[in-house]
Amino acid sequence: MNGFRSPLGCLRTTSKYDLVKHLKLQPDQSDAPAISAYGPGWVSVNGERYQHSLLVDSKGGVRAWDVTDFAHLDAAAFEAMAYAAPEIVLFGSGQKLRFPPPAWYAQLMVQRIGFETMDSPAACRTYNVLANEGRHVLLALLVEKA
Repeated sequence: MNGFRSPLGCLRTTSKYDLVKHLKLQPDQSDAPAISAYGPGWVSVNGERYQHSLLVDSKGGVRAWDVTDFAHLDAAAFEAMAYAAPEIVLFGSGQKLRFPPPAWYAQLMVQRIGFETMDSPAACRTYNVLANEGRHVLLALLVEKA
């Protein structure tokens, strides 16, 4: 093996491929609820199927969100999310991407809570990644009737 000794006496390789042999990957461990599946008009969290809108808190579980469709959203629907004090709120706007007016999530911005809007499938995938990293993320998932 080609290499040299560092000032501390450690053998240093000259090939970037030699480093790969010593790389050990381990899955992140998380107790956060996980989105296990989703489809038009439903979502499955930890294997339990829901057919209504949800708030999924990576640190606090799953609860119903009293919103039936995008037309019934308002500032009050978003203000309650600030009490969970997450790092970021992911808003899944349904099967298509729709942006709420900034006034609706102004309270989150005042408290320096991040806010991202995406379609529901993308929000589910993003939530799983962030929650598995140990981040405090709140998924506000709009589940509309198919």
